[in-house]
Amino acid sequence: MNFNFTAAGKNRFHIAALSLLVLLFAFSATASAQPRDNWVATWAASPQPLWNGDFALPTNAPFHLWDQTLRQVARVSIGGERVRVVLSNKYGSRPLRIGAAHLALSDGKSAIADGSDRPLTFSGEKAPVIPPGASIVSDPVALRVKPLQSLAVSLYLPEPTAPETFHWDGLQTAYIGAGNQVFREALDVASTTNTRIFLSGILVETAEDARAVVAFGDSITDGNASTPGSNHRWPDFLAERLVGENIAVLNAGISGARLLDSLMGENALARFRRDVLGQPGVRTAIVMMGINDIGWPGSGLAPQKALPTAEQLIAAYRQLIAQAHLRGVRIVGTTLTPFEGALDGSPVHDYYSAEKEALRQQVNRWIRDSGEFDAVIDFDRALRDPENPRRMRAQYDSGDHLHPGDAGYRAMAEAVDIGLL
Repeated sequence: MNFNFTAAGKNRFHIAALSLLVLLFAFSATASAQPRDNWVATWAASPQPLWNGDFALPTNAPFHLWDQTLRQVARVSIGGERVRVVLSNKYGSRPLRIGAAHLALSDGKSAIADGSDRPLTFSGEKAPVIPPGASIVSDPVALRVKPLQSLAVSLYLPEPTAPETFHWDGLQTAYIGAGNQVFREALDVASTTNTRIFLSGILVETAEDARAVVAFGDSITDGNASTPGSNHRWPDFLAERLVGENIAVLNAGISGARLLDSLMGENALARFRRDVLGQPGVRTAIVMMGINDIGWPGSGLAPQKALPTAEQLIAAYRQLIAQAHLRGVRIVGTTLTPFEGALDGSPVHDYYSAEKEALRQQVNRWIRDSGEFDAVIDFDRALRDPENPRRMRAQYDSGDHLHPGDAGYRAMAEAVDIGLL
């Protein structure tokens, strides 16, 4: 088909083409001016169910919250210009009614920074109701948050509300006051708790190349025996190393967590999808779990439990690897740390034995040598005593011979090759 244009026709064609280019440019500029809507998780606390009073450890949670405000402080890893908050009723037996929720920059203890208070809504609702087993995400609020900055999330609970969904080892004081105080710069505090209640995540809108690393583990990842309120867990120290890299570090540790069994939180396979693969922006998972599967059987925590085999533990690791790879997530394994003498003199007797040490060594050999994880971090090598590799080096030991202290957690973070992330 031939087209023959007159001079006037050619001019009209050129004008039309130029107009189209201008429209396309204007559309492109408008689109680029819109928010990127790139949300990445910057903080997390894995939900747990309350356990019964016949277990060796107390829950440390309040019996209930009723016509009270709960203010919880959390230090994020990466920052952003807009923020969302995630609340969980995962283990609730009834709908969870939130009377009001606010977000602000923390100004230390129960105080919030002047001018930073933001009311939260959830699908436009100021007073959401969360069904049993569900979680909800707040609508975005404009709040400039810097890397490693602490935020305060305030929840008003108008009805008698049991903390059926909580995180036991919060290592951060949460403040409770009478009535609705979500908007107050300084809470009138009636009591405190060191558990996390209903708060399970904080998201930020950030650069398109930002991504998240999730540390999936037990009490050693949760930071047990580190200084409370100091953010001295090994994932906290790792987040400090990554400032400026647009890499968030999320702590999905649960004290008492196990690969194969549930009690202090669900077993690893039951919660891996939610706590790791479901995190917005996750690109890498670091798995450090298994020492409780070895130490609990026959101890004061599980006196009738039989010791698992290495094959059973390895099968669980392989399932985590398979699930991560199906989601395109890189998965890094870590060796299990020394624990000779662990919890000696405590009610949790017989946590360590020569048979259990042999099992730890067998599992560690597979983690190091199998090549099935995408990479390996050797936390055993980082913490063990050169004179007695069954035991943790004294300067890294919190004193219970199972959990590192602050210096040990720092050494763990420094043992991570940033290139693996």
